[in-house]
Amino acid sequence: MSRSRTPAPPGPAPGGPGNRTDYAGAVYGSMLAASVIAASSVHEPHPRLSLILLLVITGIVFWAAHVYAHVAGQREAGRRVTWGQVREVGRHEWPLVEASALPALAVLVSPWLGAGENAWLALGVAVAQQVAWATLGARRAGAAVGPAVVEGAVNLLLGLVIVAAKVAVGH
Repeated sequence: MSRSRTPAPPGPAPGGPGNRTDYAGAVYGSMLAASVIAASSVHEPHPRLSLILLLVITGIVFWAAHVYAHVAGQREAGRRVTWGQVREVGRHEWPLVEASALPALAVLVSPWLGAGENAWLALGVAVAQQVAWATLGARRAGAAVGPAVVEGAVNLLLGLVIVAAKVAVGH
């Protein structure tokens, strides 16, 4: 029988000086946003509003899926799920949706910054925030600078794989 994951409460991390934190939703949401941006023009170019809506709606759908999976996992473990628990899981997973905000804003302002209708600025923002959230999460959890930099580098590599996929399909 598997145990369900419970959100880590804020506060001192056991054995470490930082706060116990969980930035997984923000990192994952940033990677999801980068993937949506990279794939958005595979079949046809999307106008800015469509891409903004696609980012936000995808974040919300994945958020709902994460909440459902967590709640279903608790139910399978023989636990009765309350609405309070569902709300808590929803709050814990909300950074998945929030991670679409800056890339969506980048899509919105890109023409005023000379980036035109393309999504490269938004993709750069999504990858940058993915790296930032991963590094910040590691530091806030008490990781030394070296391991935090490694965590940021791993996330940069993952983001660059998404960028390479966008380049490979000609967008």
